[in-house]
Amino acid sequence: MKKHNFSAGPCILPQEVFKQASEAVLNFNNLDLSILEISHRSKDFVDVMEEARELALELLGLEGKGYKALFLQGGASMQFVMTAYNLLENKAGYINTGTWSDKAIKEAKIFGEVVEVASSKDKNYNYIPKGFDVPKDLDYLHLTTNNTIFGTQIKDIPTTDVPLVADMSSDIFSREIDFSKFDLIYAGAQKNMGPAGTTLVVVKEDILGKVTRQIPSMLSYATHVSKGSMFNTPPVFAVYVSMLTLRAMKAKGGISAAAEENEKKATLLYSEIDLNPLFKGYAAKEDRSLMNATFNLTEDNLKETFDTMLKEAGINGLNGHRSVGGYRASMYNALPLNSVGVLVDVMSELERKA
Repeated sequence: MKKHNFSAGPCILPQEVFKQASEAVLNFNNLDLSILEISHRSKDFVDVMEEARELALELLGLEGKGYKALFLQGGASMQFVMTAYNLLENKAGYINTGTWSDKAIKEAKIFGEVVEVASSKDKNYNYIPKGFDVPKDLDYLHLTTNNTIFGTQIKDIPTTDVPLVADMSSDIFSREIDFSKFDLIYAGAQKNMGPAGTTLVVVKEDILGKVTRQIPSMLSYATHVSKGSMFNTPPVFAVYVSMLTLRAMKAKGGISAAAEENEKKATLLYSEIDLNPLFKGYAAKEDRSLMNATFNLTEDNLKETFDTMLKEAGINGLNGHRSVGGYRASMYNALPLNSVGVLVDVMSELERKA
């Protein structure tokens, strides 16, 4: 049976990437060696790392604009620490729109004063705050562009006079925005890019070296930039699969093509949520995420029936996060439109049966 994988991450990747990656596990670059056993210092892998870094900048439209791309370890959660360690000298601002921004704030407070510039915590993060003023004396402003758990997404990127930092873990490479507005972007690979195990960091070099504290080498962006993201043994396989995904994205038309498909998928699902009286969306309509649709049944007694229908249709990974409950459909780049169609058909069938 064909599976329709709506998992929030790790998640679906392009089928051709799965195939190429599996072949490389047995025989990489016709070396008769596995990608898992070659030296990370070999030319074959250094070429992989360089291509991955170059593709990231190219797809984001940041080539030749003073940015460097890094593939690091530790997940986006490590970046909660590294951003503050490298950039927070006196005071930083954070927009609190969900669990992950809340965790980032907690880590940043270790290094200096943190101002919550805006927050949607008062309504359990079901909307994106708007109309706030950004203090001009911040070392940086941090935001989370997409909130996987609550299904909200920042549509209007704020224009600031201070460096702008973004956690884009769950929507990077999914929509067209002016990425040059950001001075630092980080994203765990396991949503739109690759397997768990590496994190993409894109940093504008001129924001580094401004703090007076001594930074341990492994936690210093400057160290990793100077070593071409090869300061220590990188997560070889995760970087390789990420490179394959970025290569496939470029071949299919880049971010603009992905964005067009993502709009179609989101429109299809949200239309059903709004039209079907058995379902109710969680996030404010104007702030709904294109990547993660959160919704609940309006009649709890139908849960067992709906869950059975989902299983029979081969739909996987639709359970909502414990913070919200209900259901969450994650529609990352590699999820085909027809999978969303299958989900919508099941939702419609439930209405007919009820």
